[in-house]
Amino acid sequence: MDKNLFSQIITEYTELEETEAIGLGGSSSAKTDDGSSDIDIYIFSSKDIPLAKREKIVLKYSSKYEIGGEYFGPGDEYYVDKLDKQLDIMFWNKNWFEQTVDNIWFKHYPSNGYTTCFLYTLSNLKVLYDPQGWLQSMKNKINTPYPKELKENIIKRNIMLLKDKPFASYYEQISKAIIRKDIVSINHRIAAFLASYFDIIFARNELLHPGEKRLINYAKTNCKILPKNFERNLHILLEKPKHNTLRTLEQIIENLREIL
Repeated sequence: MDKNLFSQIITEYTELEETEAIGLGGSSSAKTDDGSSDIDIYIFSSKDIPLAKREKIVLKYSSKYEIGGEYFGPGDEYYVDKLDKQLDIMFWNKNWFEQTVDNIWFKHYPSNGYTTCFLYTLSNLKVLYDPQGWLQSMKNKINTPYPKELKENIIKRNIMLLKDKPFASYYEQISKAIIRKDIVSINHRIAAFLASYFDIIFARNELLHPGEKRLINYAKTNCKILPKNFERNLHILLEKPKHNTLRTLEQIIENLREIL
């Protein structure tokens, strides 16, 4: 990657008056990137950065882009032609982020899966721009032992969701979906089941949740405690992809086009 060009792009964002801090995240900062990985950039500010300013930067470097996307939070995605890489620029409000960190790390609020993902992102951010030291201070806040109460709360909430709730546990919902032969519901609920399952595993090991990708490998590499037959049971649950999976997807899309 052309580091000079990348630095030039980052400098463009630092020169926006709204920008207060910038971090490099995702697989690039965690050193797990591969040839298909994009580059995740997090820009923190107290005020929204106008779309016109963001577009002005993007158009200098890209012929393929999406500006102002709100699908996964405020952000811009664009392919940097001369880098041969995709940049995902995420715009995070400082006050919202501070509250998120406080709610999880200090107030110990659990979620239905993925509880500590934002903290994993923060922990692994490489600081690129931080004139007031705010971003580094946020990183320092969570550079402490894993809170015992948070660990207990994550496990308690998510184990209930898996099967222990008297009503509407994931296990019960999956069972009903199987009886109904509702394959969409089965997959939807299995995904939710696995989200809570991994949240419990990472909390049990006092590790921050790394997100959605490469979870089996991450758990095998980093968790000292794993359930018996961990990987084997996941493969049985999900079934390995068949050789015709892509062709099936192509046929589904093709058939869909015919009714549009």
